[in-house]
Amino acid sequence: MTPDEVGRYAQSLPQVKRKGTESRPAWYVNDRLVVRLDDPNTLVIRVPLSERESLLDAYPDTFGVPPRMEAHHKVEAYLDQAQPDAVRMAIALAWEMQRR
Repeated sequence: MTPDEVGRYAQSLPQVKRKGTESRPAWYVNDRLVVRLDDPNTLVIRVPLSERESLLDAYPDTFGVPPRMEAHHKVEAYLDQAQPDAVRMAIALAWEMQRR
């Protein structure tokens, strides 16, 4: 999956707006982060804590949680090995959580 594909998917969700910079774009709904490109290969995606472990268990090559994110509603997605459907599912979970 590429950063451009991430952006197209994120912006296809209702009320999502692109912010951030050219090198670190981010997509928000209601001014709340949904997903951000942290570096050319890594996304940060907001996800409900209740869903995070199941994502990590089901897609261990796609998602990870570095120590600095353990207390937060976030996962990293590694684009070079990510399953596109899993990334889209996580972004949809983030959108659903953040749009309320």
